[in-house]
Amino acid sequence: MNRDDKTAIVSELNDSFNRAKFTVVTDYCGLTVSELQELRIQLRSCDSEIRIAKNTLLKRAVADTASDMLLDDFTGTTAVVLGYDDPVAPAKALANFAKDHEKMQIRVAALDGEKISSDDLIALSKLPSKEVMLGQFLSVLNSVPTGLVQVLSGVPRTFLYGLQAIKDQKEQA
Repeated sequence: MNRDDKTAIVSELNDSFNRAKFTVVTDYCGLTVSELQELRIQLRSCDSEIRIAKNTLLKRAVADTASDMLLDDFTGTTAVVLGYDDPVAPAKALANFAKDHEKMQIRVAALDGEKISSDDLIALSKLPSKEVMLGQFLSVLNSVPTGLVQVLSGVPRTFLYGLQAIKDQKEQA
């Protein structure tokens, strides 16, 4: 690979690191091409990708980005998963893939400029998706006014039940 090719790869990786909100460093040693292709397809469906490059190129590309704390973790056979939108979906895909394939090892991750461990990544993968969390939040917001309306309508309703009972009692008498 000549210098121009390396420069192009570094600039492309740097752009990917700058756009990524979520970055995971993994070790892919021992995985077959078909297994990596399976992971690529899963990650592509959740607006993320896996990139494999030489460690020296990755170190140059990650410098001066939000994921620069991962600089020391580029050793051995390194694959980088970059999530561009919701961090939960690629974390779920990666955790499920790592659970099914023991050769895939999650080393470390970066989320919003902070370094997180593989255990934290597994905990992140167990969270519901962004849409589900927004739905839960809206249901909580909706329950407050609904409860208030039910409480406020309880007094006139009880009064009407009392009047109806008096009316029924007088009709029987």
